[in-house]
Amino acid sequence: MTEEDRKARNAEKLAQLYPTFAKRIAKVIAALEADGVRPRIQDAYRSPADQLIAFNKGNSKLKFGFHNVTGDGGKPESLAVDLLDDDHPTSMTTSYFLRVAVAAEKNGLQTGIRFGLPAGLRAGIDAAIAAKNYAAPVKVGWDPTHIEPTGITPSEAKGTKRPS
Repeated sequence: MTEEDRKARNAEKLAQLYPTFAKRIAKVIAALEADGVRPRIQDAYRSPADQLIAFNKGNSKLKFGFHNVTGDGGKPESLAVDLLDDDHPTSMTTSYFLRVAVAAEKNGLQTGIRFGLPAGLRAGIDAAIAAKNYAAPVKVGWDPTHIEPTGITPSEAKGTKRPS
């Protein structure tokens, strides 16, 4: 994707996010760009029908998740993005996943880098992140490009709770 197209896509997807979450994601993108990475928001808001497809395919463990959050009148207010490396969208590296996790955590967010991992493997990720060791030979969880808020559950977000 051209740089202009990537930036336009990111702007379009940022507009689908809850405002305070969008500001944090914009900071994550800026941090990665400062490291020479070209992050692209692949998915932000996802309709309930698309979420059900993702669930049925095994790409999500939830029938309602942070991607499905809406505000007044059904306006998209997603609380999740999937952030790909635009230069290598089908062959992303552990280094990229760790960089995303570092940038997300610096902004009070979490990624799916630990999803589905036992404590020992999560500890390896924690150590790599603490040291900013992007070359660490760690195993990553099943959704390392997914970014979401902390301190809130999808069920709470389905109601009216939003991150500050």
